[in-house]
Amino acid sequence: MSEPLVLGIETSCDETGIGIVRGRTLLSNTIASSMDEHARFGGVVPEVAARAHLEALQPSIDAALAEAGVTLDDLDAVAVTSGPGLAGALMVGVGAAKGLAVSLGKPLYAVNHLVGHIAADILTPDAEPLEYPTIALLVSGGHTSLLHVRDLTTDVELLGETVDDAAGEAFDKVARLLSLPYPGGPEIDRAALEGDPDAIRFPRGLSRASDLAKHRYDFSFSGLKTAVARWVERFEADEANQGTAVPVADIAASFREAVVDVLVTKALAACADLGVPRLLLGGGVIANRRLRQVALERAEAAGVTVRIPPLSLCTDNGAMIAVLAAELISSGRGPSTLAFGADSTLPVTEIQVAEAVPA
Repeated sequence: MSEPLVLGIETSCDETGIGIVRGRTLLSNTIASSMDEHARFGGVVPEVAARAHLEALQPSIDAALAEAGVTLDDLDAVAVTSGPGLAGALMVGVGAAKGLAVSLGKPLYAVNHLVGHIAADILTPDAEPLEYPTIALLVSGGHTSLLHVRDLTTDVELLGETVDDAAGEAFDKVARLLSLPYPGGPEIDRAALEGDPDAIRFPRGLSRASDLAKHRYDFSFSGLKTAVARWVERFEADEANQGTAVPVADIAASFREAVVDVLVTKALAACADLGVPRLLLGGGVIANRRLRQVALERAEAAGVTVRIPPLSLCTDNGAMIAVLAAELISSGRGPSTLAFGADSTLPVTEIQVAEAVPA
């Protein structure tokens, strides 16, 4: 099957993503976000997310099919995120995909959410094919991971990940400290435009020599979040600052610079250590303009080529799940059996889940 027509379902967090691809060609990318429902809580509430997926799935599938100009009977396969992610949210997508595949008599591919973010690059219009090996830095609300990708469908190695808060979580929590709306990433990005990134030297987690021996490629943003909170507390308690507003712009810019510095430094260290002159950026936090700017500038100086999928494909979406399955199909991989469930801690090394064993 040279160019399989695949529908992908993504429900790992707060976005219901339905994507349809024909081989490496994007036909539709429908996303229904429940972000507004979580805003009053200042973060994603798993139960709210799961219910929102239930309500959005059928309309999203209908919209994706209409945009692609195909019917369910036209499909060659169905794909779904098995994990990692929020267990309840994943269950909705897994259940829907199994029901859809069985009712249509179509093969089902259960795939890894994180590897899907790498696969999104395949859908970049007019781009050269992704070369291997490559280093991938995935940064989102729930994940901050550094990967060594030797082959998209067979060999992805986890180099490091966050040991506490993901970068996106840190943005949300610091935004709350600064009385900025949820989601925090875009709000801090906007506030930082008027600030000085060198105004405050916030700590760079797991970057000291003593940390690098054990955590060279790991990330930690919890301490940074706490450092921002303590700085604000000290500023407000200082009598010399009475009547002076907290310098939100400078704090936002300095915080953002600390996050970006750590992300880019560790990613480029992996490129240098492993001799890989290629870096792929993925995940929703890649929408941060300063992260893209610094990554491109420092990578060019280091002789590293940077690839960034279209921003519409960086956030969680069904198209990346569909194209990963299409790649698996084209490489000769069999479908998944129905003996899989939602796996909130699915390791990145499991690119496909429950692949059927040939008789």
